[in-house]
Amino acid sequence: MSILDRIKSPDDLRSMSLEQLEQLSAEIRDFLVANVTKTGGHLGPNLGVVELTLAVHRIFDSPRDPILWDTGHQTYVHKIVTGRASDFPTLRQDGGLSGYPSRAESIHDVIENSHASTALSYADGIAKAFELHGETDRHVVAVIGDGALTGGMTWEAINNIASAESRSLVIVVNDNERSYSPTIGGLANKLAALRTHNAYEEFLGWGKQLLSKTPLVGRPMYEALHGMKKGIKDVVAPQGLFEDLGMKYIGPVDGHNIQDLEFALTRARDFGGPVIVHAITQKGRGYAPAELDEADRFHAVGIVDADTGKPVKIAGPSWTAAFSESLVKIGHSNHTVVAITAAMLGPTGLEAFNEAFPTRTFDVGIAEQHAVASAAGMAHAGLNPVVAVYSTFLNRAFDQLLMDAAMHQAGVTFVLDRAGITGDDGASHNGMWDMSLLTMVPGLHLYAPRDGQHLTQALQAGIDRTDGPVVLRFPKGSLPETVSAVSKVGHAEILTEHIGRPDVTIVAIGAMCGVALEAADRLTTHGLNVEVVDPVQCLPVVPDLISYLSDRRLVVTVEDGLVDGGVGQTLLNALLRQSPNTSTLALGIPKAFLRHASRAQLLAECGLDVESISASIQNTMQTEVTK
Repeated sequence: MSILDRIKSPDDLRSMSLEQLEQLSAEIRDFLVANVTKTGGHLGPNLGVVELTLAVHRIFDSPRDPILWDTGHQTYVHKIVTGRASDFPTLRQDGGLSGYPSRAESIHDVIENSHASTALSYADGIAKAFELHGETDRHVVAVIGDGALTGGMTWEAINNIASAESRSLVIVVNDNERSYSPTIGGLANKLAALRTHNAYEEFLGWGKQLLSKTPLVGRPMYEALHGMKKGIKDVVAPQGLFEDLGMKYIGPVDGHNIQDLEFALTRARDFGGPVIVHAITQKGRGYAPAELDEADRFHAVGIVDADTGKPVKIAGPSWTAAFSESLVKIGHSNHTVVAITAAMLGPTGLEAFNEAFPTRTFDVGIAEQHAVASAAGMAHAGLNPVVAVYSTFLNRAFDQLLMDAAMHQAGVTFVLDRAGITGDDGASHNGMWDMSLLTMVPGLHLYAPRDGQHLTQALQAGIDRTDGPVVLRFPKGSLPETVSAVSKVGHAEILTEHIGRPDVTIVAIGAMCGVALEAADRLTTHGLNVEVVDPVQCLPVVPDLISYLSDRRLVVTVEDGLVDGGVGQTLLNALLRQSPNTSTLALGIPKAFLRHASRAQLLAECGLDVESISASIQNTMQTEVTK
């Protein structure tokens, strides 16, 4: 029986010898590679935190001492230690193990959202509550990646945490030099210096050894020397960065040496105030394909061959790749185009633009608010900024979109990857909130391209418009086939042939055009005359399209965003103001946090697959007939 098979809770770790822990670390890495390569998931980050996770669970008493994981994709080892190893074959699958912390799974999980740089604020709140409850023997541990330190919210939290010296709050910085890609920025440079300057520790150790042998005055002299540590640190090592903020600093510590980790964590636990433990780890450690991958060290993988790390299936051209290719072409002809992202050059498709135009590419770290406000400044100064982020992360910068870009009529183009339902990454990664938020923004233009050709056209339209923000959104996955228009009404395109006035018009938003066309075919076999319209420009609603729809019996909108306040309801409200007797039906995602499952499964649950759309339209038509 392997050591791993005996681990059912953190208590099982505490009686282990160092040799057993090292063997367990090797078994966990083998386990992760064997399982995650079959299901897909965040492999590299978890291979890098094996020893760190074991040490944290040995020194602290979860769940009495809450352990909070910033960017919860680094919690696979935590899940194993807390008794969920047997569930890993179901990782990220319908009804299976979540790829992020999940309160429904375990009392050891606290923060479910996976948006970076939030854990320290959460930890500050818990620590304050413990203090007010008089629970001074409880500790709070927040494990954050070094990339999270590029987020401004982290520093807001540190500023508050540092002022409460009595609270036992331990911040573990998992420093692997990366967030998704190699971490950039001034703070990253500071951490790099910390990794390479051991002069202070060496000097202080030498002084202690020498002075301890000096009778009478030796110990007082050492204490005085130790009292000067801040000044010495400023000369030979920059860890004063944290202590200037009022935070006790321990490190750098080898994040793969359990003894060193436990020594540092014990000192931090017993200090009685806020402490930062700086651990140096290697993302992808122990798995050769990850260690050789300089781009992102296998941050996230699909189903791959465990031996080679190569994908088992070769996917077709993706939405992301189509955007990437289009932006590079535009960049060659328009030298004012610049690209901005928040620590996601690769995932958002900006690597090719960065290779072609490195001085016109800006990765600001995990700082979406700064990215948007900075883009507004670039637009004011005559550039054409393109901000590429995942849809779910635009939520974090809505105020800047509204007040800095839209209010100032800044010509910023926002490209939202992973829009709509993404599925297996869980509730916080679904890009389902964007369109409802964007309907509130004055002067904003929104495009939801239905294929690669329209993506290119929308991107060019966004860059050409300089009088306000433009957003284009597309889903995760492979590009659909190009769908040609039969005719046009203003910006809108009619996608189906029909004779006479249609019984039903389906207005399909972006990637939902394909499923709408299939639903139309199905409804036609039931004797209904159905047309499908792609508005192309979803916001603002175009008057020509409203006039075109005003004599229809039933107008249905289909979108992979929130139905409440979405672009469908916005369009239908405009239609009803002009044609109050028209029957309408808005289909979209309900206002709920969706469980993790495949995109197809969740679309079906939300009534957005072919069968459900067809049934909803038939039921509505029957209801109208009986009125």
